Amino acid sequence: MKEEQVQDPNELKDEAVNETLAADEAEAAAENTADFEEASGGGEAVKRLQELAEEAQARTLRVQADFDNFRRRTQKEKEELAQYATSKLVTELLPVLDNFERALVTAPGNAESEAFTKGINMIFRQLEGVLKSEGLAAMETVGQPFNPEYHQAIMQVESEEHEEGIVTEEVQKGYLLKDKVLRPAMVKVSM
Repeated sequence: MKEEQVQDPNELKDEAVNETLAADEAEAAAENTADFEEASGGGEAVKRLQELAEEAQARTLRVQADFDNFRRRTQKEKEELAQYATSKLVTELLPVLDNFERALVTAPGNAESEAFTKGINMIFRQLEGVLKSEGLAAMETVGQPFNPEYHQAIMQVESEEHEEGIVTEEVQKGYLLKDKVLRPAMVKVSM
């Protein structure tokens, strides 16, 4: 529906040209029919030819409409392909992000490794920034109602803090690429 409301100026121009051509064809068909009717004096043959002309015109209009729909669908597919062209690469980088986070959580806190940990953290933030610029965003899950479109429940747990059906813990982060779920979050849900 929304696609039909927003049209490319070139499509509008094409539609105007097509409508003009269709009107010209209809006018020519009407003139031919009138000429033929005058020449033959009317009758069944004229009526039959008029019906054939109307059928041909209707068929032409259907073919034109099918072609317009095909062109719009192809244009939409091209736009979606361009929008999500990086999704495969970003998906393959998600385990790298997970491993960076695990490494930073388990990094020793002594003075000798502090500079190393700081460097790893900077590289992680840089990678995260690049992926964010491509449209990657982590999902907010804890405290949200369970939604099977965004969450993958791996366990149900009893919780006094949350009502039934609320995400209590995130086991693995979920990510969105623009408005599309790239990876659902693995979560624990209260019962």
